[in-house]
Amino acid sequence: MFKVSSKGRYAVKAVYELALHAGRGPLTVSSIAHAQNIPEQYLEQLMPLLKRAGLVVGMRGAQGGYRLAGCPESVSVRDVVAAVEGPIVVAECATDDGTGCAEMDWCIGPDVWTRVQEAVDDAMSQITMDRLIMEQRGFQRTKLSLPGESASFLSKGG
Repeated sequence: MFKVSSKGRYAVKAVYELALHAGRGPLTVSSIAHAQNIPEQYLEQLMPLLKRAGLVVGMRGAQGGYRLAGCPESVSVRDVVAAVEGPIVVAECATDDGTGCAEMDWCIGPDVWTRVQEAVDDAMSQITMDRLIMEQRGFQRTKLSLPGESASFLSKGG
């Protein structure tokens, strides 16, 4: 079963929180953990992985913490999950290194799983932090609208 672990899910939530505050200075691990309901000790282990991948920047000192390294448009869910979990692989025979299994020459697996791998990669790459922010803000506005009220005001910049 292909499954993103809690490590990947928490990392996405943490980077999302940093994206929400992009350009406003660093956030502490504690504030990120509190805002996104992530165990603080767990998040302390994830942030260095995100930093090593170049997705976040750590800042020391009294006003220190973490901030997004780039702009929210440039960081995808795939980038974040791969940073903390390593390569995202749906099946051994779908790997880029061509190792796969002993049956690769005659099995339909590589054909099937390579397509699935590409679809997963594409989908995760298309979900960027800025897109998540826009979608979540739209979702919040929709949740706040009265029953029977259309959400058409979203397209009018409301």
